[in-house]
Amino acid sequence: MSGLEHTQLRAILGRRGLLLGAGAMAGVGAVARAPQAAVATSAKIVIIGAGAAGLATASRLAMGLSGASITMLDKRREHHYQPGYTLVAAGLKSPDYVLSSTRQWVARGVNWVEEAAAEIDPVGKVVTTDAGQRLPYDFLVVATGLTLDYGAIEGMDVSRIGQNGLGSVYAGPAQAAATWRAMSDFADKGGQGVFLRPATEMKCAGAPLKYAFLTDDFLRRRGNRGRAELTYNAQNRVLFSVPIVAERVRMLYAERNIRVTHDHVLRKIDLDRRIATFRTPAGDAEQRYDFINVIPPMRAPEVVRNSPLRWQAGPWAGDGWAEVDRHTLRHVRFPEVFCVGDVAGVPKGKTAASVKWQVPVAVDHLIATIQGRESAEHYNGYTSCPLITRVGRAMLVEFDYNDNLVPSFPGVIAPLEELWISWIMKEVGLKPTYLAMLRGRA
Repeated sequence: MSGLEHTQLRAILGRRGLLLGAGAMAGVGAVARAPQAAVATSAKIVIIGAGAAGLATASRLAMGLSGASITMLDKRREHHYQPGYTLVAAGLKSPDYVLSSTRQWVARGVNWVEEAAAEIDPVGKVVTTDAGQRLPYDFLVVATGLTLDYGAIEGMDVSRIGQNGLGSVYAGPAQAAATWRAMSDFADKGGQGVFLRPATEMKCAGAPLKYAFLTDDFLRRRGNRGRAELTYNAQNRVLFSVPIVAERVRMLYAERNIRVTHDHVLRKIDLDRRIATFRTPAGDAEQRYDFINVIPPMRAPEVVRNSPLRWQAGPWAGDGWAEVDRHTLRHVRFPEVFCVGDVAGVPKGKTAASVKWQVPVAVDHLIATIQGRESAEHYNGYTSCPLITRVGRAMLVEFDYNDNLVPSFPGVIAPLEELWISWIMKEVGLKPTYLAMLRGRA
């Protein structure tokens, strides 16, 4: 570690006590707000989803309310630390690094129903489960996450990830590990590497960019970069939604000889012949590959897409995202409904870091309504992406709805520089803070 890196680390630990060594303290409440007296209420609250957003919401409501009936719906018994998928797919962590049980994060006093929501009736204020149970509510929090629509890619077969050069980090921990094996084999041999992202909204939009960077790095480490051609297919005319970040990535890709094509959206894949077909303005274009990292289209889950909660018109209507006020996360037509996390139809915010900032806002507005007051809490679209550029280096990119960079450590961490300290935040510091968030303490 250089003297500068030592200085950066000391400054961060001293100024914020968050993410790195101090991040581990988040699990025992070091970053929690001052405790407030619980608000007495008999309100019935239903939370759909026990992912990061649902668990964090349940924990905060359990701490902030006394006497409320809080019910959480989800069949998933495993909890996945999804920000760790990229580390698994880089061969740096084993699949069990991202696994824990849902039960251990369910707050005391929260009733977890191991059933899925099948229907939402926001007019009648009732949720029906797939087992036929009807759950009336006074307040509803929708935290369903999103759906990976692999079926929209003709020829795609999730069961073949890891075989014949097929990778796909998003599908799950086992598939991330299989992707690493396929990518590592490619790094040993070289050939044609193809990278892409879908034309839909997606969780962690930096992840496809990271994996192209990582593949380039492993090829170089093994002395095979000259034997490989890497192509990143952007779904539109830019590499990232924040212009200054897009330009920085473009420059780095040019330096590392990663070719970029624009307006290419994966439509079809032939897994046996290793040919990917992309939709372009000029018609279909085929690309042969030796390794490909497939990112599927992403949409709101069916239970939201088929409900009155979805956007009725505009850019988020087609994929069924929930129609919420972007600053309060309250539904614009059903004020007793809040939607947090990936399912929220807002311009930014499909990351775990966004959940960390969304949930306290939504919870404060919900509790304020119970108390008959107005909440001043406001979500500004904060999103964070530790954009890995090679093993041991990353850019800590943080931005808001207006594409402003909003660094947490101004003067200490330059957001567009490839830094060791930003890498440590991703590899070491983020998980303790994430787990503290699940308990409502971050």
